[in-house]
Amino acid sequence: MSAYRERPGLAPGVVLWTRTGGGGPYRVLPDGCMDLIWHDGELLVAGPDTSAHVAVDRPGSSYVGVRFAPGVGPALLGAPARELRDRRVPLGDLWPAADARRLATRADAGPAAVLDAWAADRARTAGPADPLPAAVAAALSEGRRVGSIADACGLGERQLRRRCEAAFGYGPRTLARVLRLQRALEMARAGTPFAQVAADAGYADQPHLSREVRSLAGLPLGELLA
Repeated sequence: MSAYRERPGLAPGVVLWTRTGGGGPYRVLPDGCMDLIWHDGELLVAGPDTSAHVAVDRPGSSYVGVRFAPGVGPALLGAPARELRDRRVPLGDLWPAADARRLATRADAGPAAVLDAWAADRARTAGPADPLPAAVAAALSEGRRVGSIADACGLGERQLRRRCEAAFGYGPRTLARVLRLQRALEMARAGTPFAQVAADAGYADQPHLSREVRSLAGLPLGELLA
């Protein structure tokens, strides 16, 4: 049986997580985030997903990762999110190979502490964060329309889309769908009836909720919760 734990990281917008695999397939749902993952002595970057990513692991396999909130990862990893959309790539493909090996070697001695400290150090040295991604993600979470968000940011919709693709890996409408899915799952896991989930999360009706869950997660909502 797999075991998953997470806690806030030292840097803003970062979550530290660990997972011990139980063997067999597991499903990672889109959440707008990027991750830096240590596994078997290697570092891997997981880009933002547009649909569920299904992988298979060995019994007892161990993973440690730092998850970057939507818009946070590109500044710390040094790569636009759009280049990593729906991809898992070795860190050495993004960084000079020697730098990636150096961090992986350090992580072997204690991946959770090393990756958490690395993210905090990168956040300090990267300079002030661009406020646009956080503002856009918050507005989309509130259900605001893309046109009104663009106006509030002083951008045209095409400009907003380009900025969002660099920060999140996809445009604002796709991010809105992903964030709405996460809201719906949180409510459903808390026991809220599906019809109420659909209304409160911003879907047109329960069939709309069902279609979106199947599209993004690959399973009906009931099976996903089980």
